Amino acid sequence: VQLVESGGGSVQSGGSLRLSCAASGFPFNQYPMMWYRQAPGKEHEWVASILSFGRSIDYPDSVKGRFTISRDDAKNTLYLEMNNLKPDDTAKYFCKAVGLDAWGRGTQVTVSS
Repeated sequence: VQLVESGGGSVQSGGSLRLSCAASGFPFNQYPMMWYRQAPGKEHEWVASILSFGRSIDYPDSVKGRFTISRDDAKNTLYLEMNNLKPDDTAKYFCKAVGLDAWGRGTQVTVSS
């Protein structure tokens, strides 16, 4: 199992970023996928989830209305569109397949005020 996150960067408050997660080594289209983030000194925080075939999507209140998760099963790729970013969104972002014990290296998102 391999998960490779990309697309992070530094933006100002109110800016946007689109993260990608390239997955391999497992039947991507059969697995629910999630995005997490981890700020320095804090635990992993769930930020979005999507079931297989995009049947259901959910977000915590902290990002609802600003973040959009999607998947392209033909490309084995998971996405996270992030709009109206806030300094509190600063963290390293990770994707994960539900039920598989594998993490990528993450991609850093830094939002300045």
